[in-house]
Amino acid sequence: MNNVTYINDPDFLTQISQMYPEWLVEHQKKDIERIEYLIKLGLSGHSDQEYQKLSVCDLGGGNTLLAPGFAAMGLKRSVLIDDFGDADNNWMLDSDNSAHNKLGVEIYSRDLIADGFKNVDGQFDIVTSINSMEHWHNSPKKLFEDVYSKLNQGGTFLLGTPNCVNLRKRLTGLFGKAKWSGMGDWYEESTFRGHVREPDVEDLRYIAENMGLKDIKIIGRNWSGHYSISPLIKQITKTVDLPLRAFPSLCADIYVTGRKVET
Repeated sequence: MNNVTYINDPDFLTQISQMYPEWLVEHQKKDIERIEYLIKLGLSGHSDQEYQKLSVCDLGGGNTLLAPGFAAMGLKRSVLIDDFGDADNNWMLDSDNSAHNKLGVEIYSRDLIADGFKNVDGQFDIVTSINSMEHWHNSPKKLFEDVYSKLNQGGTFLLGTPNCVNLRKRLTGLFGKAKWSGMGDWYEESTFRGHVREPDVEDLRYIAENMGLKDIKIIGRNWSGHYSISPLIKQITKTVDLPLRAFPSLCADIYVTGRKVET
């Protein structure tokens, strides 16, 4: 269990990023603002005094800062389930010195759709899955039914994905520039790990309603534009990001949150 907390340290994610291999540190630092936002979103509705009573499970988070970030906030339990099949993730399975291990994150390596919560004991107050579902080759319906059953009463599910019909894709599609993925990623690799199906806002709402969640909220952000290698796209994103948040269906990154409320 994590015995180090950073609950009063505003720079704690920077400290955690330094625990990663040297070749990953800068990438993790660039992702801090997004991870900080996701942690706050997951913990919304809970006071600082409650954190040590909470359990969280992240589905498909790989080497991101999310699971260790939750652990560093002092949560009772932080669990990560992933297949670690991507090249920048599989090093974690052979590392006893990762940020996840140092902060007490419980790691389960498996196919999420096939094995899900198998042999993962206990209930959770928060379950997250961020930028993972679009890579899954089979329906997540059964997995999400299991998510609902694993949530405590009042527990929160947070699901985030790219938006298949964001404003950029609508505009670039007019000029034939909105290809789903690179040819090399699909044709040249023995196993395709790219985006299988990106949802839109209505898809996320459908999933949440089908799960039986209440207090459903749809949120839009535009992280990918801020991370672009193009200075022009970065500048455009800075200009349109805030007003676009009022229209999640046009945003690059979309999230749905909902709570398990049974009467």
